[in-house]
Amino acid sequence: MKEVLMGDHAVARGVQLARAEVIAAYPITPQTLIVEELSEICARGDLKAKFIKVESEHSAMACCMGASMAGARTFTATSSHGLLLMHEILHWSAGARLPIVMANVNRAIAPPWNLWCEQTDSLAQRDTSWLHIYCENNQEVLDTAIQAFKIAERINLPVMYVLDAFILSHTAEIVDLPDQKDVDEFLPPFTPKLRLDTNDPHAFGSITGPAEYQKLKQFRHDDMMNSIDIIKEIDAEYEKKFGRGYGVVTPYRCDDAELILVTSGTVSGTARVAIDALRDAGVAVGALKVRLFRPFPTEDIAAAIGACPKVAVIDRNLSVGAGGIFAQEIKAALYNRDLRPTVIGIVGGLGGGDFTPAAIEKIARRALERADSGDPVVWEEL
Repeated sequence: MKEVLMGDHAVARGVQLARAEVIAAYPITPQTLIVEELSEICARGDLKAKFIKVESEHSAMACCMGASMAGARTFTATSSHGLLLMHEILHWSAGARLPIVMANVNRAIAPPWNLWCEQTDSLAQRDTSWLHIYCENNQEVLDTAIQAFKIAERINLPVMYVLDAFILSHTAEIVDLPDQKDVDEFLPPFTPKLRLDTNDPHAFGSITGPAEYQKLKQFRHDDMMNSIDIIKEIDAEYEKKFGRGYGVVTPYRCDDAELILVTSGTVSGTARVAIDALRDAGVAVGALKVRLFRPFPTEDIAAAIGACPKVAVIDRNLSVGAGGIFAQEIKAALYNRDLRPTVIGIVGGLGGGDFTPAAIEKIARRALERADSGDPVVWEEL
């Protein structure tokens, strides 16, 4: 069945199809439509879930922790300052190995006050041990909602999937809704190995000494790195059943490229339009969409770039004092490789600036003209 859905409503319908059992929610623009829709779905009885109204995002994640420890499939959503307020509990929930799923609608961080799209809010959580998946369109948003629960419950780590504020959250697109029976076959009920049970007592988050603490942190790291293959496996299973798969990266016309543009989120689709126009003009440029940010898919990115001599990374985010975050990660990932391209970091679109095909064509032509990486950050005025 196909429906015209805004991105926020695609999140809600994906959570409904995944049969979440506990939803803890606090509204914040531009995420509010997600929890409003889910509250109505629960109130109608279309989803048999406990909907918990809380006084803050910090409390929302704390409620999700308790529900997940008790063995419930658990979801929340947030954005920008709400995600920042959750920061402490993100570490707690990941350290407790809880398979919570959260949608984050990327929004710029104040001051100055801004409601529009920027990835810095989610990328500021990159060291919390949450998996990060970045979505390009509303269909991918819905499909990722379903995949995320299966990934989280398979590896016992929380998953955050991310969509651009307003560009997706409040923009309507045609979305194919899978049949509930098929989703139930793909995503069976959550059956945790360990949960809070008075008949079989366990403790979560107990104090440990240095040796045990480092060992547990190492286990978490190893499991996250090993999850790349699991994510690919689940995505392939989803594609076989529903006809749509996304991978962890998506190369486009990269084989003979002299320059590859690396993107994430909604910029990726616009970049492919620009690439086609450049190719028609005889310019050998390709594009590489990075969907998975944590764990970072180094091998897949390196394989897609291959022997291409130059890469330009378009970042709608900024680590002040260092540069664009995806660019920094890609430079580090490729540093020790024999085939190491020049990496140019492009920062633009902060606070909602619009990347048009013409702007991306200009970025590509300027990057081809550069002899080396030059300054750590190239600012793009949109």
